[in-house]
Amino acid sequence: MQILINNKKAYFNYEILEKYVAGIELFGFEVKSIKAGQGSLEGAYITIRGGEAYLIGANIPAFQAKNAPESYDPIRNRRILLTKKEIGGLALIEVKKGFAMPALAMYNAGGKIKIEIGVGRGKKQFDKRESIKKRDTEREMRREMKG
Repeated sequence: MQILINNKKAYFNYEILEKYVAGIELFGFEVKSIKAGQGSLEGAYITIRGGEAYLIGANIPAFQAKNAPESYDPIRNRRILLTKKEIGGLALIEVKKGFAMPALAMYNAGGKIKIEIGVGRGKKQFDKRESIKKRDTEREMRREMKG
């Protein structure tokens, strides 16, 4: 398992309670682009529409822009491949107030591109400050141990 694209902001902005792994429907040139490390999941989230899950807001550019169709949109909605049971569970979570489903990472598993979906609650400003303080103290401790 090799992580190709990571969404570090999701862990900072959300308290992740659950994680799901799913397939994603992509074009061939999008797969090449992701394997090359191009693309961004910042601001990407999952939504349920008509019994199907979609990835909204992920920016995946074409691997070679000249070879992509002219009508290609790098921020298009992409279908997420989940079981009906998982989609039903996520649909129930989506209607609850305060919950979000950010995309956490894309990785290569057995030659296929998989996406990791997090179910979480948005952090408040004081929680974010607490995370920053904790990260800084850990960094200082590592520096002291090293030096």
